[in-house]
Amino acid sequence: MSLRIHNTLTRQLEVFAPIDPGQVRMYVCGITTYDLCHLGHARMVLAFDTVYRWLLASGWRVTYVRNITDIEDKIIRRALERNITIRALTDEMIAAMHRDFAALGALTPTHEPRATDYVGQMLGLIDVLQGKGLAYQSEGGDVNYAVRKFAGYGKLSGKSLDELRAGERVAVGNDKQDPLDFVLWKAAKPDEPDDARWPSRYGPGRPGWHIECSAMSGALLGEPFDIHGGGADLTFPHHENEIAQSEGASGGEFVRTWMHNGFLNVDDTKMSKSLGNFFTIADVLKKFDGETVRFFMLRTHYRSPFNFSDTLLEETRTALKRLYNAVAAVDLPQTPATIDWAEPRAAAFKAAMDDDFNTPGAVAVLFELAAQVHRGHAADAALLQSLGGVLGLLQQAPQAYLQGGTGLDEATIGLRIAERAGAKQARDFARADAIRKELAALGIELKDGPQGTTWVKA
Repeated sequence: MSLRIHNTLTRQLEVFAPIDPGQVRMYVCGITTYDLCHLGHARMVLAFDTVYRWLLASGWRVTYVRNITDIEDKIIRRALERNITIRALTDEMIAAMHRDFAALGALTPTHEPRATDYVGQMLGLIDVLQGKGLAYQSEGGDVNYAVRKFAGYGKLSGKSLDELRAGERVAVGNDKQDPLDFVLWKAAKPDEPDDARWPSRYGPGRPGWHIECSAMSGALLGEPFDIHGGGADLTFPHHENEIAQSEGASGGEFVRTWMHNGFLNVDDTKMSKSLGNFFTIADVLKKFDGETVRFFMLRTHYRSPFNFSDTLLEETRTALKRLYNAVAAVDLPQTPATIDWAEPRAAAFKAAMDDDFNTPGAVAVLFELAAQVHRGHAADAALLQSLGGVLGLLQQAPQAYLQGGTGLDEATIGLRIAERAGAKQARDFARADAIRKELAALGIELKDGPQGTTWVKA
């Protein structure tokens, strides 16, 4: 069976074949770095980490780009609120993001470009669009995209221009020729800091959000490329606007396959910072190890919405321990066994993953193998561990995981120790003591010494 992917653009499953045989080029919209990442971000990152892993397991070379938005209105406001530079804020948030994603077992992308490193490419793209009559500068200095001059606008979201007008999210301004027009270059405002502006022939300013991804993906992957991913909420306007910019400039195809992951919900409402119903990854990792959080996400298909709760995470942790118990039942070599994809259970796993990355179907195969191990078929433990590894699971030493009694892996414990060190440095000794007590309650004893803090199981 060939890999089939649901393409948001065509609204159907399609057999996937990369544009360049043997080489997949994939771009995923990353994080706007003004605050800590929440579980909704984890949902997106792990969905496309799974895609990345399966493409690699399928034998393709993959160039995976996941950008970082490090200039944007929220970032500017947060830096001003904290009285620090934009770079200081974004460096801090990017470091926290990397710690969170590492704890979840997410692989590092091939490229992780920061938007501020590509302002020159963005201005070049805006110049092309203006030269083609698709962009105009308003009296206020902003450069806007003329949406109605791009014939294909709305093809990703499947809505007509009139329908999009009815659901538009941007307030109509006097500087726009049409309410649907969106900003490519924002003119600098007097009350904004110097590090929020760049020189340009349009006057000092900064790029709009949408132009960032068009410029970075084009610079690092070329056009067209194979897969563009992101959360379902980015379909409109962000991804619709990327198509308008990139195809408006090139006159050709931008992306072959568009993928969007479903929302992570709280009480059936999308988790988001704007709604205030979010849980940061760091907070969740205080109670649950990163592999449990990863497994929790993988048990639902990437396109399906699902609810978050501590109860569901507890159930997931119990389920993961069942799999680890099966692996622990056999003395396996440290190097995972090579997978024979012709073996019936491996073939069933592959068929599930080839069906639009159907991780629930793949996980069902893992439980089938675990059941076989518990029935005395010890040889199935090696296949269980190897197939789990394809999903980023079951790669810890099983006895250490099961006997730890903490529910926390080493990466997560390290995060808590680092957080405690930061609290001590800030002279927030109450917080540092609280972290020590939290870890002690989970069976982790901290030992402070001249070389730093170490830990042992209490």
